[in-house]
Amino acid sequence: MKITLLYGGRSEEHDVSILSAYSVLNAIYYNYYQVQLVFISKEGQWVKGPLLSEKPESKEVLNLTWSDDGEIDKWGEFTGKVIRPCDIQEEDTIVFPVLHGPNGEDGTIQGFLETIGMPYVGAGVLASANAMDKIMTKYLLQTAGIPQVPYVPVLKNNWKENPKKVFEQCEGSLIYPVFVKPANMGSSVGISKAENREELQNALEEAYRYDSRAIVEQGIEAREIEVAVLGNEDVRTTQPGEIVKDVEFYDYNSKYIDNQITMQIPAEVPDEVHQKAQEYAKKAYTLLDGSGLSRCDFFLTSKNELFLNELNTMPGFTQFSMYPLLWENMGLKYSDLIEELIQLGLNRFKQRQSFFER
Repeated sequence: MKITLLYGGRSEEHDVSILSAYSVLNAIYYNYYQVQLVFISKEGQWVKGPLLSEKPESKEVLNLTWSDDGEIDKWGEFTGKVIRPCDIQEEDTIVFPVLHGPNGEDGTIQGFLETIGMPYVGAGVLASANAMDKIMTKYLLQTAGIPQVPYVPVLKNNWKENPKKVFEQCEGSLIYPVFVKPANMGSSVGISKAENREELQNALEEAYRYDSRAIVEQGIEAREIEVAVLGNEDVRTTQPGEIVKDVEFYDYNSKYIDNQITMQIPAEVPDEVHQKAQEYAKKAYTLLDGSGLSRCDFFLTSKNELFLNELNTMPGFTQFSMYPLLWENMGLKYSDLIEELIQLGLNRFKQRQSFFER
Protein backbone atom coordinates (compact mmCIF):
# COMPACT_ATOMS: atom_id res chain seq x y z
CA MET A 1 0.00 0.00 0.00
CA LYS A 2 1.08 3.57 -0.64
CA ILE A 3 1.02 6.59 1.66
CA THR A 4 0.93 10.01 0.05
CA LEU A 5 2.60 12.35 2.51
CA LEU A 6 1.32 15.90 2.05
CA TYR A 7 3.50 18.53 3.71
CA GLY A 8 4.56 22.17 3.51
CA GLY A 9 1.51 24.30 2.77
CA ARG A 10 0.74 27.98 2.40
CA SER A 11 0.29 28.84 6.08
CA GLU A 12 2.78 30.43 8.45
CA GLU A 13 3.34 26.95 9.85
CA HIS A 14 4.97 25.74 6.62
CA ASP A 15 8.35 25.07 8.26
CA VAL A 16 6.76 23.27 11.21
CA SER A 17 4.99 20.99 8.74
CA ILE A 18 8.32 20.01 7.17
CA LEU A 19 9.75 19.12 10.59
CA SER A 20 6.67 17.05 11.40
CA ALA A 21 6.77 15.31 8.02
CA TYR A 22 10.37 14.21 8.53
CA SER A 23 9.52 12.69 11.89
CA VAL A 24 6.57 10.82 10.36
CA LEU A 25 8.78 9.57 7.52
CA ASN A 26 11.12 7.99 10.02
CA ALA A 27 8.29 6.28 11.90
CA ILE A 28 6.51 4.53 9.02
CA TYR A 29 6.78 0.74 8.66
CA TYR A 30 8.38 0.47 5.22
CA ASN A 31 7.88 -3.28 5.13
CA TYR A 32 4.18 -2.48 4.59
CA TYR A 33 4.19 0.86 2.80
CA GLN A 34 5.83 2.99 0.18
CA VAL A 35 5.70 6.75 0.72
CA GLN A 36 5.02 9.23 -2.05
CA LEU A 37 6.21 12.73 -1.18
CA VAL A 38 3.95 15.58 -2.26
CA PHE A 39 5.12 19.04 -1.25
CA ILE A 40 2.89 22.14 -1.21
CA SER A 41 4.95 25.28 -1.67
CA LYS A 42 4.29 28.58 0.08
CA GLU A 43 2.95 29.82 -3.25
CA GLY A 44 0.51 26.93 -3.49
CA GLN A 45 2.21 24.69 -6.07
CA TRP A 46 1.81 20.96 -5.57
CA VAL A 47 5.07 19.15 -6.25
CA LYS A 48 5.38 15.39 -6.64
CA GLY A 49 8.70 14.19 -5.24
CA PRO A 50 10.35 10.78 -4.97
CA LEU A 51 8.67 7.52 -3.96
CA LEU A 52 10.40 6.19 -0.84
CA SER A 53 10.74 2.51 0.05
CA GLU A 54 12.96 3.06 3.08
CA LYS A 55 13.77 5.67 5.68
CA PRO A 56 15.45 8.75 4.22
CA GLU A 57 19.06 9.40 5.11
CA SER A 58 18.36 13.04 5.94
CA LYS A 59 15.56 15.59 5.90
CA GLU A 60 17.07 17.06 2.72
CA VAL A 61 14.84 14.65 0.79
CA LEU A 62 11.93 16.92 1.76
CA ASN A 63 13.53 20.09 0.40
CA LEU A 64 12.28 19.68 -3.15
CA THR A 65 13.14 21.85 -6.11
CA TRP A 66 11.04 21.39 -9.20
CA SER A 67 10.15 22.13 -12.78
CA ASP A 68 6.94 21.93 -14.77
CA ASP A 69 8.05 18.75 -16.57
CA GLY A 70 9.95 17.17 -13.71
CA GLU A 71 13.04 16.51 -15.78
CA ILE A 72 16.44 16.99 -14.17
CA ASP A 73 18.46 19.67 -15.94
CA LYS A 74 22.20 19.52 -16.59
CA TRP A 75 22.88 21.01 -13.17
CA GLY A 76 20.81 18.30 -11.46
CA GLU A 77 18.52 20.88 -9.87
CA PHE A 78 15.02 19.43 -10.33
CA THR A 79 13.85 16.73 -7.95
CA GLY A 80 10.09 17.10 -8.34
CA LYS A 81 7.35 17.83 -10.82
CA VAL A 82 4.57 20.38 -10.50
CA ILE A 83 1.23 18.55 -10.57
CA ARG A 84 -2.46 19.35 -10.28
CA PRO A 85 -3.87 18.53 -6.83
CA CYS A 86 -6.24 15.94 -8.34
CA ASP A 87 -3.22 14.06 -9.75
CA ILE A 88 -2.62 12.54 -6.31
CA GLN A 89 -5.71 10.38 -6.75
CA GLU A 90 -4.65 6.72 -6.77
CA GLU A 91 -6.03 3.34 -5.83
CA ASP A 92 -4.73 1.54 -2.74
CA THR A 93 -3.40 4.81 -1.30
CA ILE A 94 -4.06 6.80 1.86
CA VAL A 95 -3.12 10.46 2.24
CA PHE A 96 -1.32 11.63 5.38
CA PRO A 97 -1.80 15.42 5.40
CA VAL A 98 0.91 16.59 7.80
CA LEU A 99 -0.25 20.16 7.37
CA HIS A 100 -0.67 22.69 10.15
CA GLY A 101 -2.77 25.84 10.13
CA PRO A 102 -4.97 27.38 7.41
CA ASN A 103 -5.29 25.54 4.07
CA GLY A 104 -4.29 22.31 5.74
CA GLU A 105 -5.76 21.80 9.19
CA ASP A 106 -8.94 23.79 8.69
CA GLY A 107 -11.07 21.43 6.59
CA THR A 108 -10.00 22.69 3.16
CA ILE A 109 -7.67 19.80 2.33
CA GLN A 110 -10.03 17.37 4.03
CA GLY A 111 -12.92 18.55 1.85
CA PHE A 112 -10.79 18.17 -1.27
CA LEU A 113 -9.82 14.61 -0.33
CA GLU A 114 -13.46 13.76 0.36
CA THR A 115 -14.37 15.11 -3.08
CA ILE A 116 -11.82 13.00 -4.97
CA GLY A 117 -12.69 9.96 -2.84
CA MET A 118 -9.40 9.28 -1.07
CA PRO A 119 -8.91 8.04 2.51
CA TYR A 120 -6.82 10.24 4.74
CA VAL A 121 -5.39 10.41 8.24
CA GLY A 122 -6.97 12.68 10.81
CA ALA A 123 -10.13 14.62 11.46
CA GLY A 124 -12.83 15.22 8.87
CA VAL A 125 -14.12 18.48 7.42
CA LEU A 126 -16.46 19.49 10.23
CA ALA A 127 -14.07 18.80 13.12
CA SER A 128 -11.11 20.35 11.30
CA ALA A 129 -12.98 23.56 10.44
CA ASN A 130 -14.55 24.06 13.86
CA ALA A 131 -11.45 23.19 15.89
CA MET A 132 -9.23 25.42 13.76
CA ASP A 133 -11.46 28.41 14.35
CA LYS A 134 -10.93 29.55 17.94
CA ILE A 135 -14.18 31.53 18.02
CA MET A 136 -16.31 28.62 16.81
CA THR A 137 -14.56 26.31 19.25
CA LYS A 138 -15.45 28.65 22.11
CA TYR A 139 -19.11 28.79 21.07
CA LEU A 140 -19.36 24.99 20.84
CA LEU A 141 -17.60 24.36 24.15
CA GLN A 142 -19.96 26.86 25.75
CA THR A 143 -23.01 24.86 24.64
CA ALA A 144 -21.53 21.73 26.23
CA GLY A 145 -20.74 23.45 29.53
CA ILE A 146 -17.00 22.89 29.21
CA PRO A 147 -15.15 25.60 31.22
CA GLN A 148 -13.08 28.17 29.33
CA VAL A 149 -11.56 31.56 30.09
CA PRO A 150 -13.63 34.69 29.34
CA TYR A 151 -13.17 36.03 25.82
CA VAL A 152 -14.30 38.66 23.33
CA PRO A 153 -14.41 37.94 19.56
CA VAL A 154 -13.35 40.94 17.44
CA LEU A 155 -13.94 41.15 13.69
CA LYS A 156 -11.49 43.23 11.66
CA ASN A 157 -14.30 45.28 10.08
CA ASN A 158 -15.68 46.17 13.52
CA TRP A 159 -12.19 47.17 14.64
CA LYS A 160 -11.72 49.42 11.60
CA GLU A 161 -15.14 51.03 11.91
CA ASN A 162 -15.11 51.69 15.66
CA PRO A 163 -11.89 50.96 17.62
CA LYS A 164 -13.27 52.79 20.65
CA LYS A 165 -16.24 50.42 20.87
CA VAL A 166 -13.91 47.41 20.63
CA PHE A 167 -11.78 48.79 23.48
CA GLU A 168 -14.92 49.28 25.56
CA GLN A 169 -16.13 45.74 24.87
CA CYS A 170 -12.77 44.21 25.80
CA GLU A 171 -12.12 46.38 28.83
CA GLY A 172 -15.71 46.00 29.99
CA SER A 173 -15.51 42.19 29.99
CA LEU A 174 -11.83 41.47 30.64
CA ILE A 175 -9.02 42.70 32.87
CA TYR A 176 -5.46 43.30 31.69
CA PRO A 177 -3.38 41.38 30.88
CA VAL A 178 -5.15 39.79 27.94
CA PHE A 179 -3.99 37.59 25.09
CA VAL A 180 -4.90 38.39 21.50
CA LYS A 181 -4.98 35.62 18.88
CA PRO A 182 -5.91 35.26 15.22
CA ALA A 183 -9.04 33.09 15.07
CA ASN A 184 -7.46 30.69 12.57
CA MET A 185 -3.81 30.01 13.29
CA GLY A 186 -1.67 27.66 15.35
CA SER A 187 1.83 27.23 16.79
CA SER A 188 1.39 30.55 18.64
CA VAL A 189 1.75 32.48 15.37
CA GLY A 190 0.32 36.00 15.63
CA ILE A 191 -0.41 35.76 19.37
CA SER A 192 0.46 38.70 21.63
CA LYS A 193 0.10 39.61 25.28
CA ALA A 194 -1.37 43.05 26.07
CA GLU A 195 -0.99 44.86 29.41
CA ASN A 196 -2.76 48.07 28.40
CA ARG A 197 -4.83 49.73 25.67
CA GLU A 198 -1.84 50.66 23.50
CA GLU A 199 -0.54 47.10 23.58
CA LEU A 200 -4.04 45.79 22.86
CA GLN A 201 -4.18 47.95 19.74
CA ASN A 202 -0.81 46.65 18.57
CA ALA A 203 -1.79 43.07 19.37
CA LEU A 204 -5.00 43.33 17.31
CA GLU A 205 -3.08 44.77 14.36
CA GLU A 206 -0.65 41.84 14.61
CA ALA A 207 -3.47 39.30 14.75
CA TYR A 208 -5.12 40.82 11.67
CA ARG A 209 -1.98 40.12 9.67
CA TYR A 210 -3.05 36.47 9.73
CA ASP A 211 -6.85 36.52 9.84
CA SER A 212 -9.82 38.87 9.54
CA ARG A 213 -11.17 37.59 12.88
CA ALA A 214 -9.41 37.76 16.23
CA ILE A 215 -10.16 36.70 19.77
CA VAL A 216 -9.17 38.52 22.96
CA GLU A 217 -8.88 36.20 25.95
CA GLN A 218 -8.55 36.88 29.65
CA GLY A 219 -4.98 36.34 30.80
CA ILE A 220 -4.68 34.14 33.88
CA GLU A 221 -1.87 32.72 35.97
CA ALA A 222 -2.02 29.07 35.03
CA ARG A 223 -0.13 25.95 34.14
CA GLU A 224 -0.47 24.56 30.61
CA ILE A 225 -1.83 21.01 30.62
CA GLU A 226 -2.32 18.88 27.50
CA VAL A 227 -4.20 15.64 26.82
CA ALA A 228 -3.85 13.54 23.66
CA VAL A 229 -6.93 11.95 22.10
CA LEU A 230 -7.00 9.02 19.65
CA GLY A 231 -9.82 7.15 17.93
CA ASN A 232 -12.99 7.32 15.87
CA GLU A 233 -16.04 5.97 17.70
CA ASP A 234 -13.87 4.32 20.33
CA VAL A 235 -12.12 7.33 21.85
CA ARG A 236 -9.06 7.03 24.09
CA THR A 237 -7.21 9.69 26.04
CA THR A 238 -3.79 9.89 27.65
CA GLN A 239 -2.71 11.06 31.06
CA PRO A 240 -2.20 14.84 31.05
CA GLY A 241 1.22 16.25 30.32
CA GLU A 242 2.48 19.71 31.26
CA ILE A 243 4.40 22.36 29.35
CA VAL A 244 6.96 23.71 31.82
CA LYS A 245 8.06 27.10 30.54
CA ASP A 246 11.38 28.87 30.97
CA VAL A 247 9.81 31.95 29.42
CA GLU A 248 6.71 33.92 30.43
CA PHE A 249 4.96 33.46 27.09
CA TYR A 250 5.24 30.20 25.15
CA ASP A 251 5.49 31.70 21.64
CA TYR A 252 6.59 30.34 18.24
CA ASN A 253 10.31 30.87 18.92
CA SER A 254 10.04 29.17 22.30
CA LYS A 255 8.43 26.14 20.68
CA TYR A 256 10.51 25.63 17.57
CA ILE A 257 13.59 27.82 17.56
CA ASP A 258 14.95 28.27 21.08
CA ASN A 259 13.20 25.22 22.57
CA GLN A 260 12.91 27.04 25.88
CA ILE A 261 10.51 24.49 27.31
CA THR A 262 10.50 21.15 29.02
CA MET A 263 7.68 18.64 29.24
CA GLN A 264 6.49 16.91 32.38
CA ILE A 265 4.80 13.60 31.47
CA PRO A 266 2.64 12.76 33.26
CA ALA A 267 1.82 16.14 34.78
CA GLU A 268 1.92 16.35 38.55
CA VAL A 269 -1.75 17.12 39.16
CA PRO A 270 -4.36 15.79 41.60
CA ASP A 271 -6.34 12.73 40.50
CA GLU A 272 -9.47 14.86 40.26
CA VAL A 273 -7.81 17.21 37.74
CA HIS A 274 -6.44 14.23 35.84
CA GLN A 275 -9.93 12.76 35.46
CA LYS A 276 -11.57 16.10 34.60
CA ALA A 277 -9.01 16.81 31.88
CA GLN A 278 -9.65 13.42 30.29
CA GLU A 279 -13.42 13.84 30.61
CA TYR A 280 -13.44 17.33 29.05
CA ALA A 281 -11.05 16.27 26.28
CA LYS A 282 -13.20 13.30 25.31
CA LYS A 283 -16.40 15.36 25.51
CA ALA A 284 -15.01 18.17 23.36
CA TYR A 285 -13.55 15.72 20.82
CA THR A 286 -16.88 13.95 20.44
CA LEU A 287 -18.82 17.24 20.29
CA LEU A 288 -16.68 18.50 17.41
CA ASP A 289 -17.05 15.15 15.56
CA GLY A 290 -13.38 14.33 16.07
CA SER A 291 -11.76 11.36 14.38
CA GLY A 292 -8.21 10.10 14.16
CA LEU A 293 -6.45 12.38 16.60
CA SER A 294 -6.45 15.66 18.49
CA ARG A 295 -4.56 17.32 21.30
CA CYS A 296 -6.60 19.21 23.89
CA ASP A 297 -4.87 22.11 25.62
CA PHE A 298 -5.94 23.30 29.07
CA PHE A 299 -5.13 26.02 31.59
CA LEU A 300 -4.88 24.90 35.23
CA THR A 301 -4.95 27.55 37.98
CA SER A 302 -3.42 27.33 41.45
CA LYS A 303 -6.93 26.57 42.75
CA ASN A 304 -7.09 23.55 40.39
CA GLU A 305 -9.64 25.25 38.14
CA LEU A 306 -9.42 23.70 34.69
CA PHE A 307 -10.20 25.63 31.47
CA LEU A 308 -10.13 24.07 28.00
CA ASN A 309 -8.19 26.41 25.74
CA GLU A 310 -8.29 24.73 22.31
CA LEU A 311 -8.19 21.51 20.29
CA ASN A 312 -5.54 20.79 17.66
CA THR A 313 -6.71 18.27 15.06
CA MET A 314 -3.24 17.90 13.53
CA PRO A 315 -0.82 18.52 16.40
CA GLY A 316 2.89 18.71 15.71
CA PHE A 317 4.95 15.53 15.29
CA THR A 318 8.37 17.17 15.70
CA GLN A 319 10.96 15.92 18.15
CA PHE A 320 9.64 18.52 20.62
CA SER A 321 5.97 17.62 20.22
CA MET A 322 3.79 16.67 23.15
CA TYR A 323 1.27 14.50 21.28
CA PRO A 324 3.48 11.48 20.45
CA LEU A 325 5.28 11.76 23.79
CA LEU A 326 1.98 11.51 25.66
CA TRP A 327 1.15 8.27 23.85
CA GLU A 328 4.66 6.93 24.36
CA ASN A 329 4.08 7.40 28.09
CA MET A 330 0.96 5.24 27.70
CA GLY A 331 3.01 2.47 26.08
CA LEU A 332 2.20 3.26 22.44
CA LYS A 333 5.49 3.81 20.64
CA TYR A 334 5.84 6.33 17.86
CA SER A 335 5.77 3.93 14.89
CA ASP A 336 2.75 2.08 16.28
CA LEU A 337 0.98 5.41 16.79
CA ILE A 338 1.49 6.28 13.11
CA GLU A 339 0.22 2.84 12.10
CA GLU A 340 -2.88 3.21 14.26
CA LEU A 341 -3.62 6.61 12.72
CA ILE A 342 -3.39 5.07 9.25
CA GLN A 343 -5.81 2.29 10.19
CA LEU A 344 -8.22 4.78 11.76
CA GLY A 345 -8.17 6.78 8.52
CA LEU A 346 -8.87 3.69 6.42
CA ASN A 347 -11.70 2.58 8.72
CA ARG A 348 -13.33 6.01 8.63
CA PHE A 349 -13.15 6.04 4.82
CA LYS A 350 -14.77 2.59 4.54
CA GLN A 351 -17.56 3.65 6.88
CA ARG A 352 -18.27 6.84 4.94
CA GLN A 353 -18.21 4.96 1.63
CA SER A 354 -20.80 2.54 2.97
CA PHE A 355 -23.24 5.44 3.41
CA PHE A 356 -23.19 6.09 -0.33
CA GLU A 357 -23.79 2.44 -1.20
CA ARG A 358 -27.16 2.16 0.52
